[in-house]
Amino acid sequence: MSDVEVRYARGLAGVLLADLPDRWAHTAGVAARAARYAAGFGRADADLLVAAAWLHDVGYADTVRDTGFHPLDGARYLDRAGWPPRLTALVAHHSGARFLAREVGLAGELGAYPREDSPLADALTAADQTVGPRGEPTTVDARIAEVLHRHGPGSPYAGARLRRAPYLVAATRRAAARLAAAARPGAAARPDRAGAVGGR
Repeated sequence: MSDVEVRYARGLAGVLLADLPDRWAHTAGVAARAARYAAGFGRADADLLVAAAWLHDVGYADTVRDTGFHPLDGARYLDRAGWPPRLTALVAHHSGARFLAREVGLAGELGAYPREDSPLADALTAADQTVGPRGEPTTVDARIAEVLHRHGPGSPYAGARLRRAPYLVAATRRAAARLAAAARPGAAARPDRAGAVGGR
C-alpha cells in the first residue's frame, strides 16, 4: 500500500458517500484517528490502515449496497474493484462484524474473507469506535451505547451486544496501549503479523 493508494481510497470514499454527509463526516474522522494509530506501524501497514479507514463504510453507499450488511457489501465491492485482499478483508471484518453477521444470517458469506487478528485490525476497530456518527470524538463505551440507541432494542446490534461489546472494548484498549508504547522515547515501529488469522 502506498500514499497514492491512500489518496485514491479517500477520493473513492468521497465519491461513494457524497450523498451521505454524516457518514462521510464519520469516515473522515475515522481516517484521521487511524492516522494517529498508524504511528505505531511501519509505512506499508500504516498506509493500509488509513486506506481501510477511508473505505470501511463504503458499503452504505446506494451504488454499493447489496445485502444491506455494509461490511460485506463494502468488501465485495472493493474485491470486484481489485483492491488488495488484505484491505478488503479488513473492511469485511471491521468492528466485530462477525458478531453482527451471525444475527443477520450472513456469517457464511462474511467467512469468505479471512479475519485478521492483529494490532492493525485492532487499530481500525479502535478508530471506528472512538469517532461518533457525525465525526465527533467519543469513547468506545459511549459509541456502543449510541449505536444501540440509534438502531433500537430489536436490531442486530442489540442481539450481538453481549458478544460484540467486550471485543470492541478490548480491541480499543489494546490499540491505545500500543499507541502509548510507540510514543515512548526510543520506541520504533516493528513489523506485525501480516494477515494473522484467528480468534480473539
